[in-house]
Amino acid sequence: MGIAAILLLGITAPAGAAPVKNIVLVHGAWVDASGWKPVYQILVKDGYHVTMVQEPLTSLQDDVAATKRILDQQSGPTILVGHSYGGSVITEAGVDPKVVGLVYVAATAADVGEDEGELANRMPSFTAKQNGAIVATPDGFTYLNRADFPADFAPDLPHEQAVFEAQSQILTAGKVFNTPLTAAAWRTKPSWAIVAGADKIINPNLERWYYARAHSHTIVAPGASHSVYESRPQTVAAVIEEAAQHAQP
Repeated sequence: MGIAAILLLGITAPAGAAPVKNIVLVHGAWVDASGWKPVYQILVKDGYHVTMVQEPLTSLQDDVAATKRILDQQSGPTILVGHSYGGSVITEAGVDPKVVGLVYVAATAADVGEDEGELANRMPSFTAKQNGAIVATPDGFTYLNRADFPADFAPDLPHEQAVFEAQSQILTAGKVFNTPLTAAAWRTKPSWAIVAGADKIINPNLERWYYARAHSHTIVAPGASHSVYESRPQTVAAVIEEAAQHAQP
């Protein structure tokens, strides 16, 4: 599906402007960057230079630092993309001067002084309301109950793939969800966003609220789960390409 068929945003690129060619993809909690592979393949085929960040998920500061290391390696203007908790990471790291646009994929977009945990409590997700769905270790790391993962995180993926992802989760420090942001790149840089219409991990209404406040160019992927970046890679790639074609270096 082409970009024009998905996005009717009424945005006009500046005359003679060349698309941004560098794309950096940031994953969310409990998973790693390998989930971006379907989006990566589309973008690379379309001529973009794409790099994934492998976050340690040990603290927001550590994850922002990991993202900045990748941004430092980019040759010029860059579109920074975040999924889920990765939205907090790109909101902080996106103040980097190389970043000319942000893309939020079923992601958080808190403001300075806010944390995503507090905001999520205002509009709890399906998973947040389930006792025992999120498990904490004695040393403060979290993971999604492996039995619940396929139905909550990835119901629109092949079941075997969802089970594998459940068993290969990266345990994530609980404090990442409760660390207030010190920067909000969406306040000064253009943003695009995708609401996952059937998201059980982040309330879709919270996603809508985030993106309305940020004045993001937003689309809804009806019926898509939190794993929209894997289950609807063409839609996600199209939004990223829209950002790359219309963000001004």
